[in-house]
Formats: sequence, C-alpha cells, structure tokens
Amino acid sequence: MSIPLAQLSFLDLLRGFVAVGRRMSITQAAQDLHLTQSAVSRQVLALEDRLGAKLLVRGYRSISLTPAGEQLFGVANTAIQQLQDVLAELDTASAARPVRLTASIGVTGLWLLPRLKKFQQLRPGIDLRVSAHNRVLDLRQEGIDLAIRYTSRVAVAPGSTHLFGHRIAPIAHPSLGVRSLSGVERLAGYSLLEYDDSTYPWLRWSHWLASNGWEAARPKSVQHFNQYDQVIQAAVGGQGIALGRLELLQEQLDTGLLEQVGPSLRSEPSDHAYWLVRADEHPREHVRLVANWIEAEAREGQRSAAAHPC
Repeated sequence: MSIPLAQLSFLDLLRGFVAVGRRMSITQAAQDLHLTQSAVSRQVLALEDRLGAKLLVRGYRSISLTPAGEQLFGVANTAIQQLQDVLAELDTASAARPVRLTASIGVTGLWLLPRLKKFQQLRPGIDLRVSAHNRVLDLRQEGIDLAIRYTSRVAVAPGSTHLFGHRIAPIAHPSLGVRSLSGVERLAGYSLLEYDDSTYPWLRWSHWLASNGWEAARPKSVQHFNQYDQVIQAAVGGQGIALGRLELLQEQLDTGLLEQVGPSLRSEPSDHAYWLVRADEHPREHVRLVANWIEAEAREGQRSAAAHPC
C-alpha cells in the first residue's frame, strides 16, 4: 500500500540522499548540489530519522548503503533521473519557442530594425520574431510575449517598463543645407513632411508651429504621409523637413543620416511615452533576455542623447 501524497513532505531530503548514493561521497554530493557537506549530512540524517531506518554506513573515509538504503536508492534514483530527463526536455522546448515581439510600424522600422543585427550577434540562439502593427494587440490572445507601446502612463499595463519619453523637433537630411530654422522666414524655401494622423496632434506641424509662435509660416509645400516611417524615409531622401521623434531617431542622428534643424518640444508629463509591456509577469528565460536587451538599448540611447544633445 502506498503512503498518502500529503506525507511526501521530505522529497528534498531524498534529493540529498540520491546525490550521496550516486557519488558514494558526501563531499562530492555537496558539490553537485552546491551545498556544504554539513548541509547534505543533515539532510540524510533527517531522512533516516523520518523513515526510522539507517540508510548509510559511515566509515572513516568511506560510506556504504545499508540494505534499506540500497532498496530506497534504487527506486529514488530512478524516479529522480526520470524527473531530470523530463524537466530537461521541457526546458529545451520552452527555450526553443520563439520570442514574439510587437511594435508599431514606425517603432519597428526606425528604432528596432537598426538594432536587430546587434541582438542577433549577442544572442544567436534566440528566435526573435517581430510583428509590426499599428493596432493594439491583445498579447495573451495573440500569443505575443512583449510589446513596445506608445501610450500614456495612466493607460499602460501594470508591470510595464518605461523606455523613453519623446521630444519632437524638425529634422532633415544634411544635403538640404537647412542648418537651423532660426525664424519663420526660413521655412519659405522648404517642403514640410506631414504625418497625417490626428490621434497625436503634437506630431503635426500645426502644433509645432503654434508652439513656437510661427503660425504665419508659409512653406514651399506640404507632403502628406499616412505612416510615420514614410515621413522619415522621405526626410532621409532629402525631400523636405519632418518632425522627428528624437528618441526613435537617435541612431540616425548619431550617424549623421539626419540632423536636428530646429528647437525641440518635450511632451507634457501626462502625455505619451514608450513602454515595454510584458504578457507574463514571470516570463521564460528567452523572453527575459529580450526584454533586458530592449531596456539596455533604451538606456544606451538616452546616454547617447545626453552626450550629444541636439
């Protein structure tokens, strides 16, 4: 007859006993378990006390199993080895699962993709899959592990990590020769690249011009785009001046692909920022590593912006 499951309260003691039986050495068993010799000895003594039977014969510099010890070791060693094998398979399967990350099309193209090569070199064994969407996805329902979201502090999911805020400023390719928009008249010779999305009015030229008292500006032309990454691609191509989200474009600014040509506007404390959202409060190892990398890249971008202020 088997004992009730509730009485198997000494499984951790069995682990210590099995480690000793495998090595026939308390010293080596302690090394395997990352414990002290005295801790392993106490485990075996506690198990013997619990069972009311001697399991080991302790000699001067040797140990051996008693008949009861041999009987218990044969069964316990097999069971624990099976557990080790199954858990190893589960760990491998979990580690092999791809890490799924979602972000907006703009964040993916401007901030994430330029950094992915570095991540692949750093963590070649992690299968990271990026899904670019401008709609907000339900992470659990869609099977997504992480999301980079542009949202307000009051709306962000609990446990999310603040990556960076945003500053909005005119940016252009150096070939335009804008240098600095020092006055409203400087806009007359240039085309403005406009992001046609009324969701975030602070990304519109009308907001930036009004904030600087330049409502009377008369640019050469205004080109309209429905995706933010298209706006930046047009700016990189020298087609005009765009309003850049500086934190997203730090790498392009550092490399000279783009340059800031006008004063920046920092969002209000209640406004939106970029956050890393986790689907699981306690994610598996590969998800944790990807999250750590994203946070480190965000910190590095902030340090770069502080060292090379525009």
